[in-house]
Amino acid sequence: MAAKLLSMEKIDKRFTGVHALRQVNFDLNEGEIHALVGENGAGKSTLMKVLVGINPKDSGQIYYLGHLFNPRDPKHALEMGIGIVHQELNMMDHLTVAQNIFIGREFMTKGGLLLDRREQNRQAELLFKRLKMDIDPEEEVGRLTVGKQQMVEIAKAVSHRLRILILDEPTAALTDTEIGELFAIMRDLKNQGVGMIHISHRLEEIHQIADRVTVLRDGEVVGTKKSSEVTKSEIINMMVGRVIYEQPKTKSMVPPDAPVVLRTHNLNAGNLVRDISFELHKGEILGFSGLIGAGRTEVARAIFGADPIANGWVEVNGRRVKIRSPQDAVKNGIGYLSEDRKRFGLALNLSVKDNTIMASYEKFVRGLFIDAKKVQDVTEQYIRRLNIKTPSLDQILRNLSGGNQQKVVIAKWLICNCEILIFDEPTRGIDVGAKSEIYSLMNELAKEGKSIIMISSELPEVLRMSDRIIVMCEGRITGVLKIEEASQEAIMGCATMGRQVVLTGTGS
Repeated sequence: MAAKLLSMEKIDKRFTGVHALRQVNFDLNEGEIHALVGENGAGKSTLMKVLVGINPKDSGQIYYLGHLFNPRDPKHALEMGIGIVHQELNMMDHLTVAQNIFIGREFMTKGGLLLDRREQNRQAELLFKRLKMDIDPEEEVGRLTVGKQQMVEIAKAVSHRLRILILDEPTAALTDTEIGELFAIMRDLKNQGVGMIHISHRLEEIHQIADRVTVLRDGEVVGTKKSSEVTKSEIINMMVGRVIYEQPKTKSMVPPDAPVVLRTHNLNAGNLVRDISFELHKGEILGFSGLIGAGRTEVARAIFGADPIANGWVEVNGRRVKIRSPQDAVKNGIGYLSEDRKRFGLALNLSVKDNTIMASYEKFVRGLFIDAKKVQDVTEQYIRRLNIKTPSLDQILRNLSGGNQQKVVIAKWLICNCEILIFDEPTRGIDVGAKSEIYSLMNELAKEGKSIIMISSELPEVLRMSDRIIVMCEGRITGVLKIEEASQEAIMGCATMGRQVVLTGTGS
């Protein structure tokens, strides 16, 4: 039987207005991958922050390698052999891979006066060889893919003679190939006796990589199961306390005579938008599917004015419009929810209230001043309408869960009265319960007459939500499918064509 590395017993943690952890028990064995799952706000990240000393616990005990353990801060935890790789990577883009790995622990020449770059690179090479990673130690980190950067973070953590590795949503931004490479590394570390805590919203991964799974809900442990003895549906039930159905849509609800609200004609932009022509109808959810690099996000950015249009044009409600900036797009009733909401769409250090009105300040100006009561009333209205879970309007946005942050972006565009909404990967990085809420909200908006372009890399999501599906490959539209004829196989067939073949369903 494997030795126990970690035991967290009756961990309790409160923040202002929130009881984040309630008597939580969690343990980890040597050479074990233990998945930790739950909805956003369930307490997963808080528990891990307690373990590495970011947040002190209010009560309870932590035993590490059989001894009582009270981490002072992440540096202390790392020195003791407990490392964490956060979802948001913390790398210096302008430094080399080796420099990032050994930052603060640089190799010096015998005299101690000069940096020994050769030895530093050699040690990085040895580390990569051990981890079976194909990475050049002298490459600038900023030139690496997100997947490679993640591996550098893991290598950096492992270089500290790690016993426990915490991975927070490590696959959220990775391709299938990169996920395969990551899982291979995790299995090697497992064989070396390293215990891993794997936080993920991708439940299908649990059976691929985890030995056990612990489910948190509202700061409490619902249960711990062997991953081989629990189904995805059972895990979802434990997470949300209710059954969530993910049945594909079988029929479009858009009337045949629904007017066209957006039309593009031979749109070209950058290297990945080539002769894009399509129509969006009032009350329609138009799915955009395709492999990574197909050009879907680039189309959205061109329509929204974030990237320049080389040629072709855009029509809104039958009128040709010039969109040279996001401000032009908003004036024409177009809102854009970016796939990277934290970089493009939100100001994480500002309040919920400030974020909801940031795109429509002019609506709240009275003379030289902001109408504070109007701001308060409108913000409260949309918080209620979208069921945004926040202790107050003044809560700093960074402290909200990913699903609630996403809803704030949607509220921002609704306050602007945008009739056309572009949702780029709207459920990336959020849990199944929050996903279901976003889906319900999108359907409600469509019923109200809003028109939605939804870009998604998840085929079940595309099939569940779309009235029609546009498929792209290598910058071109290679298929337009009515939902009645769509399937994963049909979508993937179009996504791998590499040439323009338009199928049936070009209209509504």
